[in-house]
Amino acid sequence: MARRPLPRILSNGSAQIARSRDLARTAADSATDVLHPLITITRGLRRLAAAGRRKWAETPKDRRGPLLFLVASVVLVVALVPYGPLLAAISLMAAAAWAGRERVEPAPTGPDESQTQRLRTLYEALVPYFSAAEDPDPLYAHGGDWEKAFASYEFDDDGRVCRLLVRYPAYFTDGEADSRARIEQLLHAKSGRGREYHFEWDEEGNELAITVLPPLPTDIAAQRFVTAPGETVLGFTDPADVQRTLPLTYGEEQRDVPPVVWRTGVRSTEPHLLVAGEPGSGTSTLLRSIALQCLQYGDVVIVEGAGTGEYACLTGRQGVLAVECGLAGALASLEWAAHETERRLISANRARQAGQAAPDDIKHPLWILLDRPSALGHFAAVDGRNDPQSLLQVPLRHGRAAGVTVVVAEHFESLDSLSDAVRQHTRARVVLGPASPAQLEAVLGAPPHTTPTRDVPPGRGYARLGTGPVLRLQVPATPDPYDDATSETHRRAVLDLLPERTAPAEADPLPVEISPSGV
Repeated sequence: MARRPLPRILSNGSAQIARSRDLARTAADSATDVLHPLITITRGLRRLAAAGRRKWAETPKDRRGPLLFLVASVVLVVALVPYGPLLAAISLMAAAAWAGRERVEPAPTGPDESQTQRLRTLYEALVPYFSAAEDPDPLYAHGGDWEKAFASYEFDDDGRVCRLLVRYPAYFTDGEADSRARIEQLLHAKSGRGREYHFEWDEEGNELAITVLPPLPTDIAAQRFVTAPGETVLGFTDPADVQRTLPLTYGEEQRDVPPVVWRTGVRSTEPHLLVAGEPGSGTSTLLRSIALQCLQYGDVVIVEGAGTGEYACLTGRQGVLAVECGLAGALASLEWAAHETERRLISANRARQAGQAAPDDIKHPLWILLDRPSALGHFAAVDGRNDPQSLLQVPLRHGRAAGVTVVVAEHFESLDSLSDAVRQHTRARVVLGPASPAQLEAVLGAPPHTTPTRDVPPGRGYARLGTGPVLRLQVPATPDPYDDATSETHRRAVLDLLPERTAPAEADPLPVEISPSGV
């Protein structure tokens, strides 16, 4: 059966209706603009009439007669005065226009009642720490004026403090770490848990600035970063802590994000890295991210002590010299790395003595990545062999001059098993996952200026390069592409960064091309 065309009135009706609506809306707006004075005067007359009725209703009955007589007398006088009715009409219209104007409520300039109560609570909680009995004019006292102590403050949409400048007396021991820690812990508890606070102490001005930090972005996938040879991006931090940004790709968008850049090479003061964290905190993710970056300019030797196959995607790739999970292979690879470091040192020394440039083969960087070496040390002790960490002494001590970089990742419970050489020569430190202030200070060498939270996403933590400041860190998402739980976007991002295969992998858990469901 052939289809019959719709009537023209139905096919073109929607367009005509839309045009009619636009014309009607335009006409209504124009009429409103033209009639705005009349609308204002009418609204004012209505308000004046309502005010008159309220005044009449509030007047007692015994006074209504004199009031009517007074009004009648005024009307009579106005009627007898020359131009009186005209002046009365003009005055009435002016009063109606003033009463009918659109009134805008002024924005509140100070805190409301709930915010004032929060600030007063913070003030009262600080009184025992910032007051002394010998102070003749105390800045902090029970029932005192909190406005003198808090120079400035801001609140978020939930009514909680997001920025606060606290003044404290000069006799407070702000130079002692314990005293500062007590104040920071108290302000963290009273201002609201579950957020990260940044504390900035001004010891000269006797002021403490408290700022709530926004969460770091967790949607940064693995990609090629705009860096020079010898620079490795560990992750991303707050804009105020670094003076550099990197252009990153977010699907079809681009954003500039401040990175934490670790510099290696001959002139580096932090040639080796130690990564610590709990299981599932993202330590293996960071090592995969480092491996994908350093493969652009150098070779990699990977030793995995856990034997979970986290680095199977790198097996047989160009630039990957070895991916070892067993004890025998790990010992052989680390022994070769130690001999290679010695060979590079000898070649560089001979070239300098001969007045020649260093050979090209020793300029090519070599990276040694160890994930959980304590597990291999346990197996070596059972078999009566040497600890694999003993083979790291030469690369750690002379790696900077030989172009060899060592990265060690270990869990908190096994940090005591690390050798002295690893502890002394890994001046760049990273802590990922939930950690107590004592653990952070033990690994990083200094406490962070922020309050760590309990629930953190994978790859979130802190980084410190040498004697620099402690920075917040978010590692770019670099998961195992062969893991079934990996999203298609992140899996494809990692696969696009992998070098070409130079040798077939001995045992791949899954083929490279898999569906989003992991089948």
